[in-house]
Amino acid sequence: MNKSTRTRRIQPLHILGFVAIAFILAAPYIVPLIVSDFWINVMAEIFIWSLFAASVNFLFGYAGLLSFGQAVYFGMGAYGVALGIELLGLPFWPAFFFGIVIATATAAFTGIFAVRLTWHYFAIITVVFCLMFFFVAVGMKDLTGGDDGLPFSIPPLLKIGGFEVTLFDLNFQYYFILVTVGLCFLLFYTILKSPLGQAIVAVKENADRASLIGFSTYKLRFIAFVISGFFAGVAGVLFALFARYASAHYLFWTLSGEGVVWTVVGGTGTLFGPVLGTALLILVREQLSVYWENYLLVVGIIIIAVVTFAPQGIMGLLRKWLSRSGAAR
Repeated sequence: MNKSTRTRRIQPLHILGFVAIAFILAAPYIVPLIVSDFWINVMAEIFIWSLFAASVNFLFGYAGLLSFGQAVYFGMGAYGVALGIELLGLPFWPAFFFGIVIATATAAFTGIFAVRLTWHYFAIITVVFCLMFFFVAVGMKDLTGGDDGLPFSIPPLLKIGGFEVTLFDLNFQYYFILVTVGLCFLLFYTILKSPLGQAIVAVKENADRASLIGFSTYKLRFIAFVISGFFAGVAGVLFALFARYASAHYLFWTLSGEGVVWTVVGGTGTLFGPVLGTALLILVREQLSVYWENYLLVVGIIIIAVVTFAPQGIMGLLRKWLSRSGAAR
């Protein structure tokens, strides 16, 4: 086969690849134009949970710390914005940032103790923190709503005279979530490419060697822990605004477990692995739950299959496929 023939055969694959990439990038923006309100809500939920899974991935995939405590910062973000609006009477943007600050501050407080530990001890203490905050929230029913939760109304994002911009329009809410999550992933990427991100990864790869060249293992893990809490807090704020509701159940450790599962299925230590894992499992849930109440069995089978046959997740499979395609050419 001569060079020109090989080029003619490969070129359509390249075009198909570019079309697929363009579709994936454009799809989130055109979804509201082509699907029903139900699927707009599902896509918005996928974006929020993808950000939550990314917060798990930042610790597990890049800092080497398996946390089951991300629900604490998710829940504190949700309660922060809810209480900021209902209790303090804050306008939208102050309440939005108040929720993020509360979640990040909580991560800083718990991180002081948690990052002193490693391996299973670290995982255990994060579960303990989850249980502590959960039971406190359930007990303070007058403030948090306890098991019943805390519904709240959303003030306008912008008010000029008689003109108001609100989240009540479904399409506007969808794009607000999309842009916010997109900015968070851009920040995520920027941190990973920065000297700070590279130092965090270096500690994960070999903490002893990183210490020998002058890195403070404790400080870097603490910073990673706080950054992770920040992302989880933003996800919690978005979900509370999306649902108009905050609940103590958002603080329970099983929610953190779901984030771990989404991350593992998509691929730990990759930027968009958590997005793929979250999207796959939520779409499976939405499709099967309509027809079969035991749909979680299928979800469990998918998780077992991925862990067994693709331990690097969906992104790992894609990388292998691309490398094989490259080798074949």
